[in-house]
Amino acid sequence: MHHRKLGTQGLETSALGLGTMGMTMAYGTAQNDDARNIATIRRAFDLGVTLFDTAELYGGGTGTNEKLVGEAVKGFRSEITIATKFGFDMSDPTFMGRDSRPDHIREVVENSLRYLQTDYIDVLYQHRTDPDVAIEDVAGTVRELIDAGKVRYFGLSEAGVDTIRRAHAIQPVSVLQTEYSIFERQAEPEILPLLRELGIGFVPYSPLGRGFLTGEIKPASEYPEDDMRSWDDRWQGENFTRNKAAVDQLSRVAKSKGVSVTQLALAWLLAQGDDIVPIPGTRSETRLAENVAAADITLSEEDLARVHEILPDGSYGSRYPAEMMPDA
Repeated sequence: MHHRKLGTQGLETSALGLGTMGMTMAYGTAQNDDARNIATIRRAFDLGVTLFDTAELYGGGTGTNEKLVGEAVKGFRSEITIATKFGFDMSDPTFMGRDSRPDHIREVVENSLRYLQTDYIDVLYQHRTDPDVAIEDVAGTVRELIDAGKVRYFGLSEAGVDTIRRAHAIQPVSVLQTEYSIFERQAEPEILPLLRELGIGFVPYSPLGRGFLTGEIKPASEYPEDDMRSWDDRWQGENFTRNKAAVDQLSRVAKSKGVSVTQLALAWLLAQGDDIVPIPGTRSETRLAENVAAADITLSEEDLARVHEILPDGSYGSRYPAEMMPDA
């Protein structure tokens, strides 16, 4: 798989990465299987994936996700990019609490290094902004960790324009990770132009609309309670009907090109700029191979126009309940 440059500090990764959140949370925990997940991570590397995305949050504060990643990649650690994140108050079970105090950041990083069995983190993201800690203090702390050799690159996740500018002035931001897909276009009007102005790469998470763009979809009521799709607005009532109709139309476009709707969705993202590296998550080696193959698909102007026609502004329904929406 060809490589892409993310930001102007030297970070370069495969055109597609692998998100590991679903291996330990959010998509129905009954399906978690460590041996299978480790095999999927190792297979990703064999297929040319070099960006692996984890976070303190995905292990619920106990490191389960980072330990899984660390174990899986130890045979090729030096050849890949590991991204992890800090910024949640893990004592708050609602995931609403934030904690980006400098001492806490340092503590999380030490834990992450231990869990990942490594002595450096390639990309350290602030997972969500903290209203109680100035972003300058956060960026300054990460800068110290970079100077100490514990971190290589600084990333932000779901940050707004002002936050990105202020952080970047203290420690250059290499990447921003935010939800972006055919379904979710909020990054387009202001965020993407800003990233290009500042020379920051973009890592879209949930590039498959949290699974909606895989074509294997059912209404919210058919998902278990520990699966976020059971409450996601896009899976409810009329939204579900309209989104499913759009996916059916996208599937027809994909079929005309001899690809799956999933591959169409990933190729569409890659076509939005060569500074974009999506991180689809999967537990399945078959799905993984399908995702990776999307990096070789070229969409024509006509294909892109057709996608825009089907969903000019993204999906029907908001991506998070109001109280969970990221801050500016």
